[in-house]
Amino acid sequence: MSAPVRTPGTPEAPDSATTAAPERTRDLGQLGLAAALVVIGAYTVYDASTLVVGFADPVGPKAFPYVIGSVLVGLGVLLAVAALRGDVPSPEDGEDVDLTQRSDWLTVAKLVAVLVLTIATVGWLGWAVTGALLFAGATWALGSRTPVRDLAIGAVLSVGSWYAFYVGLGIPLTPGVLDGIL
Repeated sequence: MSAPVRTPGTPEAPDSATTAAPERTRDLGQLGLAAALVVIGAYTVYDASTLVVGFADPVGPKAFPYVIGSVLVGLGVLLAVAALRGDVPSPEDGEDVDLTQRSDWLTVAKLVAVLVLTIATVGWLGWAVTGALLFAGATWALGSRTPVRDLAIGAVLSVGSWYAFYVGLGIPLTPGVLDGIL
């Protein structure tokens, strides 16, 4: 019996005696996330069933929590099935991130401080002022060197979003110190 003819560029057929099925691993993090999705989705559906709504539009406000909760439960079940089958995501190659560098905890601390400041002052200063400070503070924490421009852009975005919520959606955001001006 002669050896099979092999042309250049074609892979050799693996020997069935040496080829074993790859070991399946179960990612416990995926299973935990799946459980959390199912619990949050089930609670959302339950909470939607307790809503008391008068005569609203045909769809009503109960439809959205039902849809979101059902989708969360469905995604949780699908993720659990995938995790139990051994589907493990491939690790990130870090295309745009240098994985050899350490985390910049100073930047994280600055961002947390800006968020805490926003939470603490939004009721007093109002969204228009606090939103501008949030934008400018976040850009400063991430390395921007143009604070005047950042404040101007933040002011335009925050005042625009304030009017979008107040006029467009009918949701009043707190005007704070700009009460009577906005």
